[in-house]
Amino acid sequence: MSDKVYAVNESTFSQEVLSSDKPVLVDFWAAWCGPCRMVSPIIDQLAGEYAEKVKVVKVNVDENTELASQYDIMSIPSVFLFKGGKKVDGLIGARPKQMFESMINKHV
Repeated sequence: MSDKVYAVNESTFSQEVLSSDKPVLVDFWAAWCGPCRMVSPIIDQLAGEYAEKVKVVKVNVDENTELASQYDIMSIPSVFLFKGGKKVDGLIGARPKQMFESMINKHV
């Protein structure tokens, strides 16, 4: 995980994501998930490239089952964009970097 990507959990999610003054890209993932491992380097790249505009965080669904349930995570990776405390966009599954960039660019 890049030094620009932060791990959040059930106790820090509200402060780090919902109360953020910047849009937040949230990667719901698990260590055993192959597609999650494929997306992880892309998420790290986005964190570096969009550091001024977007905060990037990861939520381990195995360790944060209530958050996974709250946001109806049925498949991982699930990458959502939150803005103003609300989920405004998202992609499910391994996707090319351009799709994540397009999602971010629509909202920043």
